[in-house]
Amino acid sequence: MIKKLTKNEIRNKRRRNRSKRNNIAHSTKPRLVVSKSLRHISAQVIDDHTRATLISSSSKDKDLQKDIKKVKTKTEMSTLIGASIASKAIKNKITEVVFDRNGNPYHGRVKAVADAAREAGLKF
Repeated sequence: MIKKLTKNEIRNKRRRNRSKRNNIAHSTKPRLVVSKSLRHISAQVIDDHTRATLISSSSKDKDLQKDIKKVKTKTEMSTLIGASIASKAIKNKITEVVFDRNGNPYHGRVKAVADAAREAGLKF
């Protein structure tokens, strides 16, 4: 049985896909996707043409746990994730990406990830 989508679910899908349309115009650049839950945040650099995740960073990563325990707010944790994903991307020779906020408003934690990634050297 196929589940019928509600108006809110349809609106959310439309909002999510709107930012993915941008990637078609920038076929040479991978996409930096930010996903968040109530407790955690993650970022991935995805190449849509090969359908592969190139780099990922999350608040659940073992190598970031020391730094995350010192953080007091979720916005500061998002800043760590943004800096981490940018440093990993630069190590893999990725300097330009297309930012995908995954349907979330560009505010708060999503903005913190983007700003930290820009400061660490990514261009978008």
